[in-house]
Order: sequence, then structure tokens, then C-alpha cells
Amino acid sequence: MADGESTIDLSRYSSLGDFRLDVEAEKEEEQERDEGEEGEDGSLLFCFWVYLLKSVTFPCTIFRQVNSDVKDGFPILVLNGDKRLTLLPPLPPQKESPDSEVSPFSSEKSYASSDSEFPFGKWVHVGCQVSSELLRLHIDGEVVDEKTLSASKDGESNHLRKISLVSTSGTDDGIEGYLYSPKVLHPSSSIEDHYKDSPVHLAIDKSSASDIEEGSDGIWSIVGGKASCRRNFALDVVLLDAFGQIVDKEMEVVASLLYANSGSLVEKTSDDEAPLLTSYDGIEFDSYEKPSKLLHGRASFKLKISQLSSKCDNRLFHMRFNIPRAGNYPFLEAFSNPIRCVSRNRNARTSLIIWKRPASGILPVKCTLSSKYESPELEHNTVREAKPSPSSKRVRLGKADYSFQQLDDECNSNIRSDFKAKDSFGTRPDGILKNFETAEKLFSDSECTKMRNSNSKSMPSVGKAVPDSFTFSYCLAGPHERALLLKKFAASASDEEVLELANQVSLYTGCSHHWNQIAVAKKLIEEGTKLWSLLSQNNSHVPWESAIYEIEEYFMKIASCNTRTLSQQDFELLRRISGCQDYLMQENFERIWCWLYPVVLSLLRDSVRALWTSVSPRWIEGFITKEEAETSLRSPNGHQEPGTFVLRFPTSRSWPHPDAGCLVVTYMGHDYNPHHKLLSLDYICRSSRPLGELLLMEPGLSRLGRAFRSPLSS
Repeated sequence: MADGESTIDLSRYSSLGDFRLDVEAEKEEEQERDEGEEGEDGSLLFCFWVYLLKSVTFPCTIFRQVNSDVKDGFPILVLNGDKRLTLLPPLPPQKESPDSEVSPFSSEKSYASSDSEFPFGKWVHVGCQVSSELLRLHIDGEVVDEKTLSASKDGESNHLRKISLVSTSGTDDGIEGYLYSPKVLHPSSSIEDHYKDSPVHLAIDKSSASDIEEGSDGIWSIVGGKASCRRNFALDVVLLDAFGQIVDKEMEVVASLLYANSGSLVEKTSDDEAPLLTSYDGIEFDSYEKPSKLLHGRASFKLKISQLSSKCDNRLFHMRFNIPRAGNYPFLEAFSNPIRCVSRNRNARTSLIIWKRPASGILPVKCTLSSKYESPELEHNTVREAKPSPSSKRVRLGKADYSFQQLDDECNSNIRSDFKAKDSFGTRPDGILKNFETAEKLFSDSECTKMRNSNSKSMPSVGKAVPDSFTFSYCLAGPHERALLLKKFAASASDEEVLELANQVSLYTGCSHHWNQIAVAKKLIEEGTKLWSLLSQNNSHVPWESAIYEIEEYFMKIASCNTRTLSQQDFELLRRISGCQDYLMQENFERIWCWLYPVVLSLLRDSVRALWTSVSPRWIEGFITKEEAETSLRSPNGHQEPGTFVLRFPTSRSWPHPDAGCLVVTYMGHDYNPHHKLLSLDYICRSSRPLGELLLMEPGLSRLGRAFRSPLSS
């Protein structure tokens, strides 16, 4: 991204006090070109984005119209006593200035006015069309009022070509504010087109807040103070356009702590410690010295407050977030709710709202307006009042003794773990199986996470930082929400960002197997899109009987398994997974692909492919369900002998579930009940023994059984 694209173009923003628009200069060439169009020549069309600050008195004038005949000018755009935006008629040519004491609002309503109070502290688009016969006022792309004026005398229409619009900001009756991209348009131009070009502003995304308690009075309560007591809290800041959409700019945002009543900076503590701190590599810094960078329009902050409200005469604080390189524009500053910083042993309040990160997909940041002029708010997760509970802490996990390799297209190099230290599973053969019975009862991976990697290990950073808000949303989401998040993320993220997300999720969940599923996201989506395009040929549905053979061919090609085709029973299971009947829709295909592609990646491992292609013995019968595997262990005359087992790919595990594509051993236990255990493929990749031999060395497994295949449905 070029530097101009990654920063804000401040040349398009200006103070209201610096505004002057010479209509004659803007229209001179057009007047010559449009000569003879009398109806158009007498019309003035101008528009702008405006960000108004509070005014002391009302009514107040925003713009005056000035020409050579009038010394002081006359109001053309004002806020009336009801704080409604009002457009006044054009100034007729005259020798003397109008009486400044005469109100521009006569008893005869000859002006266009909005029907609601004009909002302060937000960007609003205003368009004005003025002629001697018509007044038309646009706000946010819509016409809010239109007035027809009495016919003008001959020769009075062209005076609009010679006026200037000037601001009264800074005068007694003026108002402070900012403009973005003010323009005089040709009368045939569209105000709606100008409306699409939006300014930006900085805002706090409350859905990202973590470990912040909000009282019924709206005051945030944060635990701070000395180092042994204060707690981390998190918050994201986003750069939005006037429509509430995130703007992709990469600039540094600084956080600072201010007094809520005065706006002055909070002093350092008695120990000469900065009042607001951030941590990097376990070391705390003054937050002002360590800005957070906007990545894809979002900056994530992990902060601590060292100064207590009780040490500052019980005053409340504010956090201010601003962009130093962008200057002191108020719309590029964001302020938190008032904050009361308390010590850990403070008595809990009785009614608090606990801000936690959302438990499902990342929520969109958008403008939710209940009426035209209400201030935009960030949509956040619904919270409820609850009794105070201990704030959850983020655990910094230990350094890793291994790293993961990036995926490529070659067999035998996909999804492997390169261990730098000794084998963490040891040399015992029972290291290849993990209990799968409890986990298979649920479609979430919470049990998998606990059993798989209890000694959590952090991953080395490989790419650009991914916002914590996205990482935590992914960690807390269910399988379906994770798939949606990854599809959206992988569409625009670089390979390095995908790998960084994989590292962070593996770190925070304590389960390294998440890494594989996230790392393959871009490849999975790319291959799936290619295959569906081949199948559909731009049709919305494809006959199942023709689609399945194309899927089979593609499966064999990318799995490098040309010696074994899929059976009719395999086709039928894929059909059940897809949920389709005679025709395959794109959503049906995506269900198949999210299950089948992880199976392909497992088959790219030499050890697993050897079992898949083996004919005698038939280690993997095919795609079978859990129920079919359990039925296989029960003969017509009774149960199979304890230790008899079959292998299967779990049909309840689809990408991006960490178990997707793994092998499960279903075996008969000594209690004559079927049991299920998950194969640790990481161990298999590091062993020199064939997988079949390792399985027979596993305690509780003694012989391979034959899988029972359900009869085909009619």
C-alpha cells in the first residue's frame, strides 16, 4: 500500500473559519459553456461535509453570502433558535447592506429548514440548491425541505454568479466546526455522488472491551494501582467513515489518561510511574511511548492504569485515543466513558455490567441510527447486569520448543511439525492415541483442546499482527461461526497474516491442531472455488450423479491416490454430509468440501496414504459413520473380541474443527462396549515405524476388524 493510501489525506479537511468559496471563480468557465441556459445560470448548487462543535448561542450563522454591492453580507445558511439547519434565499443586488438587526426569518416562510435538531459532534452531509425561484435543502443525501420563492424580476438571476460564501466562525454569532471537501457543483450534477465521498472519524469499539465493568451510571470501573494489584484490560479503536464502515488506514494511535472534568493529563504516581501503561514482551511502558498501529482500520490496546481515583481526590478519568500524525482534529479523537480506577480489595458494587469479548463471530462496526440525526454508535454485544465476578486474565504461555512449517503442494510436506527439542510424546507406542469418546458427543472442540495440548506452547511470530479482537472472537466462536470468520479473513489477508492468526489461536486455546486448519484456509477456499466453478459452469445447481464423479476425480488428483477410487457407499456418505437430493447446490458442495479437504490433507501423509491404498489388509474400509463402525464390532453371534478395531474419518468433524480429517480408532473394549480414540498424526509423522505396526503395538488394540457398510438407500 502506498503511503498516500495508508494515511489520511488531511488536505481535504479544513476549519470552518478558513472557509471561503468564490462562486464566480468556480462557475466562470461553466457560465461561458452553458451560456443561453437561463434556467440553469441563475442556480447555485453547493455541498459539503460538516462537523459542528457546540455553539454558545442560537440562532447562529454558519455561512454568509457576500458580493461587491454588500459590505458585510447576509446569512444564507444558519442554525435557528430550535437548532434546525435553515437555508435562506439569495441576496438581491443592492447598494446598501441589509439591516443587521432584521431577522432573516420573516413572518412569511421563505426558507427551507430541516425538521429535526441538527446533530453536533458527528459528520453530516449538507447540500444546498439556491436560485431566485427555488430553495432546496439536502441532508445526508436526501431532500429534507424545498420552497418555491416568488418570481424574481428580470436581471436578478445572474447575481448568483458573483457572490462568495464565507464563514462566520470565530465571530460573536458564529460557530466552530470543520469541513470536508466543500464544492460548488454544476446545476446538473448529483449531490448523491458527492455524498458517497465520506470523511473519517475515530471511535471506540465497545464490543472489543474486556475486563471492564460498567455501572448503571455508565461509569467504567477498572482495577488499577500498584503493580501487584492492577489488571490488564483491553479495548479496540476503529477508524470509520461517516456511514460506520471501517476504513483501511495504517496509522499509529496513542492512548492517554485524562481527568474527566478538566481534560488535563493525569499526573504520574508517587513512584514516578506513568498513569496509563501498556506491556511489550513482559515490560511495562508509558502508553504514550508505545502507540498501537491501525491494521485494516483497527488498533488493539492492552492497558493498565497505575493511578487510583482515590489518590486523585476521587476524580474520574477519561481515556483519550488520538492519531498524533493527523493533528488535533476532534473527529480524530475518541474518548472512553468516565473511569473510576479502584484497587483490587475495594468493595464490589451491587450492579455492574461486565464487558467481555463476544462469544461468537466478530460483530460488525456500523452506524445504527434510530433517527436521521442521532449520533452513530458502535454495535456491540448485548450485555446484561450481573453480580460482580472476578475478571478473567489472559495467560501468557511459555516459550515453545517447536515451530510449524508453512503448507505447500507437495505430498509428504503438508501439515507436519518440526520439533526442535526431544520428542514430547516420548517413545511409548500409546502416545499415538488420545481419548475421543467424550469429545465426539459434542460438535465443539473444547474437550479436544483440553486433552490435546495441556502443556500449552506459544508460537513464533511469522507475519503481521492480527487484532486480538478477531483472535478472541475466533477462539470463542462455534465451528460454523469460525468457518464464516475464516472465509472472510482469508479473502483479504496475506499468507503471513493467516499464519499469524494460526499461531495466536494455537497460543490462546492451548491446542496446536487449530494451526493446521487455519493455515490451510486460503488453499481450501481456492481449491473449493476452482472445483465448484468446474462443476457448476455458472449454474446454480448441478445433477448429483454427474457432480460426484468430478468430485471423486479431483479428490484422487490432489490426494495423489490414483490407485483407489471411491465406492458407492462413499458417495452416499458424502451425499448425506452435503444434505442434497438429486441436485447439488453450492451450499451442499461447501459442506462436502469442508469435510473432504481435511481428509485429503491427511492422505497426503505417507503413513496415512499407505493405509488408505492398502488392499490386504484393508486398513481403511472407506468413509463410514460412527454407528457403522460400532455395528462392525458386533457380529451376528455376539460382540467381537476385545481389542478388535476399525479406522474411520469422523463425519462430525468438518473444517475448521481441529479434528477435521483426523483418523479415529473405534475398538471393542474389555467391557465389550465400543470405544473411540483419536490418532495423533503428529506422532506418526515423527516415527520410523509404519502406522499399522504402531496401532498393533497400542495397548488395547490386538487385531484389525472389517468395517460394516450400510446398504445403499433406494
